[in-house]
Amino acid sequence: MTALRGITSRGLGVIAAAGGLLLLGFRFGYPDLALLGAAACVAVVCGVVFAVWRPRLGVERAADPDRVARGEAARMTLTVRNTSRLRAANLVAADRCGSATVPVPLLRLRPGKDTTVEYPVPTSRRGVVQVGPLRVTRADPLGLLTLSRTYGGSTTVWVHPRIHLLRAVPAGMARSLDGRIDKVPHGTITFDALREYVIGDELKRVHWRSSAKVGELMVREQLDTSEPTIVVLLDDRRSAHPGRDPESFEAACEAAASIVAAAVREDLPIELHLVSGPARGPFLDVLTEASLSDGDLTTTVRSLRQNRLGDTLVYLTGPGGRGDLGAVSALRGPYPVVIVGLLGDPDAAPVSPGGGVIVIEAEDGDRFAAAWDGVRGW
Repeated sequence: MTALRGITSRGLGVIAAAGGLLLLGFRFGYPDLALLGAAACVAVVCGVVFAVWRPRLGVERAADPDRVARGEAARMTLTVRNTSRLRAANLVAADRCGSATVPVPLLRLRPGKDTTVEYPVPTSRRGVVQVGPLRVTRADPLGLLTLSRTYGGSTTVWVHPRIHLLRAVPAGMARSLDGRIDKVPHGTITFDALREYVIGDELKRVHWRSSAKVGELMVREQLDTSEPTIVVLLDDRRSAHPGRDPESFEAACEAAASIVAAAVREDLPIELHLVSGPARGPFLDVLTEASLSDGDLTTTVRSLRQNRLGDTLVYLTGPGGRGDLGAVSALRGPYPVVIVGLLGDPDAAPVSPGGGVIVIEAEDGDRFAAAWDGVRGW
């Protein structure tokens, strides 16, 4: 809980008048002026005592839900309780909700009682909305001094990018009776780790050298590196999304979120990377926090080429990324399927990079989903 003090302009005037009246009254022998100056001093002292009184309040807040897609409804429930045993609270309070403030009525809040306020959280823009803390302001009756204190903590509401339904199976995958079939060579079983032997393990997987060192049977864990994986590369460079508040970047975030949701729904492995760096944390939260930066696409492309994170690469960029399609298309070697999503530039001439690269041009996320489902022969 913090306190912010402020003397109003009226308070400064009364203090100055009190000093002047006392000086004139005592210096030149005018008792009436001295009396007025003393009365002004008493008013200032009383105002300080009134404003400094600290109400005892308990604050609880809950967001329903705390993670929501852009444009969907989210509500905040704020409960304020007067924990004092003697005095009722009659305060002016406001709750911070993003960049806005929400008035909270605390009129005649009796000791031990509480009041509950509900209000909507703005979800018109993607991002992290900080709600709270509650600020309570007290002022003396004469308006000489105001004092603001904050109560309780803050709550975070995550406004995720809007997700559009992708009916098509994510690129590079096909179904069969035996499961999924990818476009990478088979026979890519490789060593992953060692673990203790469990009854039922095949003896041919026992690593005898390590077992001799440890004194227990150790079994090789093997990993099938040919498991189909989709890699989504979101271009978060300022140069790729020109403008002060580019809608192309919002559309690219929506496209990325839609692909992530489709992969999760189909139980397919997926990796999310930004040009500025790899995604750390839940992918939808990463896309919620994503902002434009000064990343280096050349370094990112080199890393993707060396590490080869999957078999399908989806590159999502804006109008400023058209000139970099050649560098991304060069990844067609290590990634059997390369898809490029150009967002936010509907009037530009169509792009055809060739080399088996699939290009999807769309103005926004909704049109991207329709174009994605319209692609044939992934």
